[in-house]
Amino acid sequence: MLGLLDGTVGLIARGEGKVTAPMIAACPNLAVIGRPGAGFDTVDVAAATARKIPVVFAPVGGFAVAEGALAMLLALVKRLAWCDQVVKSGQWQRRYEAESGDMTEHTLGIVGLGRIGRHLARLAQPFDMSVLAFDPYVRPDEAAAVGVQLTPLDELLSRCDYLSLHVLLDDTTRGLIDRKAVAAMKGQTLLVNTSRGGVIESLDVLADGLESGQLGGVGLDVFPTEPPDVTHRLFKDPRVLAAPHLVGVSRIAMGRICRSMATDMLAVLEGRKVKFCVNPEVLNEES
Repeated sequence: MLGLLDGTVGLIARGEGKVTAPMIAACPNLAVIGRPGAGFDTVDVAAATARKIPVVFAPVGGFAVAEGALAMLLALVKRLAWCDQVVKSGQWQRRYEAESGDMTEHTLGIVGLGRIGRHLARLAQPFDMSVLAFDPYVRPDEAAAVGVQLTPLDELLSRCDYLSLHVLLDDTTRGLIDRKAVAAMKGQTLLVNTSRGGVIESLDVLADGLESGQLGGVGLDVFPTEPPDVTHRLFKDPRVLAAPHLVGVSRIAMGRICRSMATDMLAVLEGRKVKFCVNPEVLNEES
């Protein structure tokens, strides 16, 4: 199959598609690799950099991911999946069995205050919430500009009612939410992950957290392995809301992402300035 890549000038890795070192080696004419979106963990950036091949990405659709994270959080807080099931199954009187929650007067914790995390922080402001964030690469004044207080991770976990993950997947974030992190939570925490599945150590960690009461609900758009094994006990828990890595794939977002990626790939081929590049050190730009 690698022989089919002979003569390839540009490669695009979408979704679970990977660009590996053997693939790069099989493309003697490869000049640019494109990744539609903010994440680029499916591309062997080191192999590309060794060949001086730019890897362009398109972190311009973050607003859709932030909206999706907020939608998941609201659905969990207001127990919308449970309400839908009660009505459709003709069990109207079960509405007295449970209360919905509130965003108001609660604390939102955001792990990763980049483009998406900051957009979510702005979306949360009308809810009269306290917003905390953990991000070692962000200054306190930058966080304050979007109404956020920076805190250490352990403190954030112990204080937040709702937790949303917005970090890239790398060696520093892989398995960041593990058993120790769940144990540090205040209890009945609602967790939403729209970043990368590997940021959470395993599905077992989440299932155990729900069983112990440390977690009160989980919303997942991403999974350690995609598609996930839906026979796992986690998916039998009615407090789990799942989406197929889709919340960032909106019409407006995908239009912006594809245009940005294509524009930067063409810029590489034409020797023009590139806006979003993972490994800019390989570029030879005049301006």
